[in-house]
Amino acid sequence: MKPATSLLLSLTAGDRSSIDQLMPLVYEELRNIAARRLRQERTDHTLQPTALVNEAFLRMADQKDVDWQGKAHFCAVAANMMRRILVDHARQRNARKRQGGRQQVSLQETLLPAVSSQPVDIVALDDLLDQLAALNERQAKVFELRCFGGLEVTETAQVLEVSAATVKNDWRFARAWLASQMTEEDQKDTV
Repeated sequence: MKPATSLLLSLTAGDRSSIDQLMPLVYEELRNIAARRLRQERTDHTLQPTALVNEAFLRMADQKDVDWQGKAHFCAVAANMMRRILVDHARQRNARKRQGGRQQVSLQETLLPAVSSQPVDIVALDDLLDQLAALNERQAKVFELRCFGGLEVTETAQVLEVSAATVKNDWRFARAWLASQMTEEDQKDTV
């Protein structure tokens, strides 16, 4: 058994001391995921990769009902946590602004086809991902893992226990669906 996997199993069993041993094994990978994700955010974002990793790690360490299946599964959960942290951060910032405006992020064109010259609203994207999950949970999960987690096709396939071809198809559909929904939202805003 790989060291990270055995430490994750110990953590699940309640051995809190395994956190200190696990952190060095996964920290750099989580920091790379966070850095990739934050590069897609607005330039004046106040969260730094280290803070995002630390917050995600703390939230994940508190998970008691997770049956950790290995490092890839851990990174997938981290991607979800990072998404939640960024959305929570955007909502808190918007609440402080009290202008009703939302935080804008710029997703790379490789992740989401450009639908306008304006950055993407992360809160709106989160809402659309929830809608997509209601239609097809796996497609929403593929988008989340690839976009927020930075996982490659093969890694995503491993986490979801599907073929790489399935991931590629779900990825294409999710991107197209989200782009069409964002275009509709942009059209509503201009009317």
